Formats: sequence, structure tokens, C-alpha cells
Amino acid sequence: MRSMLMMAVLVAGAAFAETDVKSLYDVTTEGTSTSVKAGEKGAVVIAFTTKEGVHISDEAPLKIELSSKDVKLDKAKLTLADSVAKKTEGGKTPPDPRFEVGFTAATKGKASVEAKLTFFICTDKICARQTRTLSLPVEVQ
Repeated sequence: MRSMLMMAVLVAGAAFAETDVKSLYDVTTEGTSTSVKAGEKGAVVIAFTTKEGVHISDEAPLKIELSSKDVKLDKAKLTLADSVAKKTEGGKTPPDPRFEVGFTAATKGKASVEAKLTFFICTDKICARQTRTLSLPVEVQ
């Protein structure tokens, strides 16, 4: 019995591996402030969009680490609990996560915010760990 279960896991894993996992979701930064005045607030936005039958795991760890030499971030470490996307009645369960973090830039010039994402993309059969790194440019006026 145990060997049959292991075989099923291996077959499901191989089928999932043959699928380009990155084609099952998108990560966008639409809504991120690309230009701010020195001393004023801006926002970093990171939003996940999954295809039908796919979701970001709400059980496995989701971690986003933000960093910047140029701007002061309101928060640097995010988890799924920080998502501003909430489940709606009749909506997708779990909902696709969306994160919004404020920042302030003190000096004029080119700045950037780096984001390191670690999350699990899942179907009803298997989950796969994903990592992404984003660099978000900001022009400070």
C-alpha cells in the first residue's frame, strides 16, 4: 500500500514538473509608485494572479523580504497574514494574495526596492516551491 502511495506521488510530481510551473501564475507590481517627491510616501505593490485550478498555498509558508538602501520601508518582512486580499463570499478560496507596503524616500535621485519572494504554487494534486526576485525602480524628485 505504501509503495502504491509513493508511486502516485512520484507520478503526480513528474506530471507537475512537465508543466511549466511559472505559466500557472503571474506576479505583478502594478500600482507600485515609480515616482515620488522626496519626503513623501510611496507604495510597493506585489500581487499574485493564479490560473484556474491553481492557488498560492495558504498552509505552506509564504515569505516576502523587502530591502532598499535608498528608501525607508514601513515593513520589510511579509507573510500571507499581511495580504490585503481577503476572502469574499463566493470568491476564490484561498484568494490570490496582494501586498501593499508604504515607503518614504528622503533624498532625490534614483532609488530601488528589492523583493525576494518564496511561496508555494499548488494544484489539487501537488505543490511546488517557487522563488522570485524583483527589483522595483523609483525616481525620487
